Amino acid sequence: MTDHDHAVRTEAFFSLHHGLPRQSPGSDATVRRLLEFAGPLPRRPRVLDLGCGPGRATLLLAAEAGAEVTAVDLHQPFLDELRAEADARGLGDRVRTVRADMAELSGPDFPDGSFDLVWAEGSAYLIGFDTALRDWKRLLAPGGSLVVTECAWTTDAPTAEARAFWEQETSMRPVAANTEAAVAAGYHALGVLVQPDSDWDAYYVPLAEHVAGADASAPGMAWALAATREELAMRRDHGTEYGYAGYVLRPADPRWVVRPETAADTAAVHAVNAAAFPTPDEAVLVDALRADPAAWLPGLSRVATDGPDGEVAAYALLTRCRVGDAPALALAPVATAPEHQRRGAGQAVVRAVLDAARLRGESLVLVLGHPAYYPRFGFVPASRYGIRPGFDVPDEAMMALVLDESAPVPRGTIRYPAAFGV
Repeated sequence: MTDHDHAVRTEAFFSLHHGLPRQSPGSDATVRRLLEFAGPLPRRPRVLDLGCGPGRATLLLAAEAGAEVTAVDLHQPFLDELRAEADARGLGDRVRTVRADMAELSGPDFPDGSFDLVWAEGSAYLIGFDTALRDWKRLLAPGGSLVVTECAWTTDAPTAEARAFWEQETSMRPVAANTEAAVAAGYHALGVLVQPDSDWDAYYVPLAEHVAGADASAPGMAWALAATREELAMRRDHGTEYGYAGYVLRPADPRWVVRPETAADTAAVHAVNAAAFPTPDEAVLVDALRADPAAWLPGLSRVATDGPDGEVAAYALLTRCRVGDAPALALAPVATAPEHQRRGAGQAVVRAVLDAARLRGESLVLVLGHPAYYPRFGFVPASRYGIRPGFDVPDEAMMALVLDESAPVPRGTIRYPAAFGV
């Protein structure tokens, strides 16, 4: 294909997509849910929207999160459309458009540590998911989050037809494999959401209308129509095999090294738990849980150290419990040595053990703890799901975190391992 032919096809593609509300599957509801995963933002957060297209997410972030948004795209007509809409909505002072290549974010518009939120809906594939994770991390301010939506396999055995189609476009992985890649790249997963079919309809229904009304005789349009019809047919025939997923990620705290507990850590873990609580009960509990094969799950006890060879500063443990007859996880205990408290070690070890649970395919975590502390990890009152302990505690202290929103959440009474004595 000559450069001229490529340019003609590109122009036809953009012509077909011009005027669409979105340039990838999504919805305002999904934007809001991903924002919830990210947690509280500063009063006027600085947001970078990469591959913003016509800016549906940009406008919502500016209006509802009070954000100052730098919206980036290479296609100037999209930026012009966004600028006009932002001005019309009275958001012109909150939206700045920049024509730039997301693969080359340099210069004064993109300094290190300058954004509280980096947002990329349906665009990271252009440079590769792993490349985006690596290159965009430097843009985040301390405590900032990266939100990326990416097409992923939702089945372990996609058909040859689906594989052949998508391998022309991108190297697609299962949802969990992308989460694993993010954790390996030094992020914590604050939330992972497989987007609903309605998000695809919000993109494909208007696109199909454009296809029906397009002039096939326009330069390059025959190719654009054929490619789009093939994509629409692929979704119709194989849509259960893949989907878009949103990943809300935050860089791990570099002050702490978090790793699985080993046998060599047993004495240090006991000491940390004994020092962190008024009585030795939690330290004894850990030893008892470790001896219970029905409760203990290898890899779900984590320690934080102040360096690769440092002492154990914090500890978090997940063990098997049940809600009715359905498996769940109990987060207990979480302990930080007194000399390391209020320095982020506890948060680091909790986020790491929750990542480990997510990568195991677990779907529900329960904690009895301080209602001012655990919501930062996404926990909410368990009673919202019809989950209650078998003993009296304040409702706000018994909390649940759903790791997999595609799985049904069980209802009923929590059954703890025998070591808990309840």
